[in-house]
Amino acid sequence: MTIKHLLFILPAIGMSACIQNHAPDVKAAITTDTLTYTYKSVKQKADDCGSKPDKKCTIAYFQYPAFDKAGNLNDSVVTRLALLLDNKRGVAGIQQLTWAFMNDYKAFKQKNPSSNITFEMTGKASVIRQDSSFTSVALTGYLFNGGAHGTSTTHYINWNTKSGKKVTLNDILKPDYQTELTKVADKIFRKEENLYPTASLSQDYFFKNGQFSLNDNYLITPVGIDFLYNPTEIKPFAAGTTTITIPYGQIKTLLKPNTITAQYLK
Repeated sequence: MTIKHLLFILPAIGMSACIQNHAPDVKAAITTDTLTYTYKSVKQKADDCGSKPDKKCTIAYFQYPAFDKAGNLNDSVVTRLALLLDNKRGVAGIQQLTWAFMNDYKAFKQKNPSSNITFEMTGKASVIRQDSSFTSVALTGYLFNGGAHGTSTTHYINWNTKSGKKVTLNDILKPDYQTELTKVADKIFRKEENLYPTASLSQDYFFKNGQFSLNDNYLITPVGIDFLYNPTEIKPFAAGTTTITIPYGQIKTLLKPNTITAQYLK
């Protein structure tokens, strides 16, 4: 793996873009024959920041890997990172989203000129794992634009390096896997939550109709498939995130042969 370092400025739009010389929050597990990538960052501070440090002013900051010769993956990373923070305005991309965020702050200050509240929007994409056929990326976002607290969100990208496409569960699991996979995950969830097999999920959880269900936010790992639920998705905000790991050993009969997971089953 090669990571390039570069620095450049975009004065016309009041934003800076650079390659960070520090490691991302999530360290990648790298094997041979991996993609070369460069970590880029985009940062914009509000007009009233002056010489204040970043922590004391309104700021929008993005960091993400740009892979060489992997345009589809780059597009997926940048697009999903923007949508992670705003699933409507993020469609226009990071720069447009940043401008809209700053306009929101300006409008807030016009209505509340004496307020010391600052806004924050942070989005980071970090390479988790790479090998000759697979790349996984974690997308993390934090948004505070007033209110009681900010919101944190994490999503994953699982990418087939050879085909240049997203890896779906249909790619690695046999047809009609949903019922059995959900059944296995339900048992794991109840065990980790110290619940009886027949305990109701209606009172303390937010599952639709009180029935356990898996979402589509998953990470393919060497030991199994992780499903991550973000804050308020199935539990109150204070409970934070919930991750369910389904070991490959418990779903052997569901796994297709000769997929990217085959290397983890040897």
